[in-house]
Amino acid sequence: QVQFVESGGGLVQPGESLRLSCTASGSIAGIYGLGWYRQAPGNQRELVAAILPAGRTNYPDSVKGRFTISRDISKRAVFLQMNTLKPEDTAVYYCNQFGLRGSSYPLTSWGQGTQVTVSS
Repeated sequence: QVQFVESGGGLVQPGESLRLSCTASGSIAGIYGLGWYRQAPGNQRELVAAILPAGRTNYPDSVKGRFTISRDISKRAVFLQMNTLKPEDTAVYYCNQFGLRGSSYPLTSWGQGTQVTVSS
């Protein structure tokens, strides 16, 4: 089974940017969808970006226009470009795969994630 390792998090000030990377242990060519999720302390894990066949993407209103998800099949990686970061973006960010059931049903066990902290 494919496993994912997240990286690229850090401590930034509001308004700054980060680019997160998620590297898969195997090919992602056959994966239907890839998503970035985040979990803040005391909150449920939530989807923040998804990429589907033909490059279709989905974003919740909270990040729309600020976050961009992309993937590079040759590099077995999915990325999350986060611009104009806000304190409420502070969370541990995870990537995962999903199938036709949708992004609410991730198919792989969760990894360690990468911490993003936005603070002034």
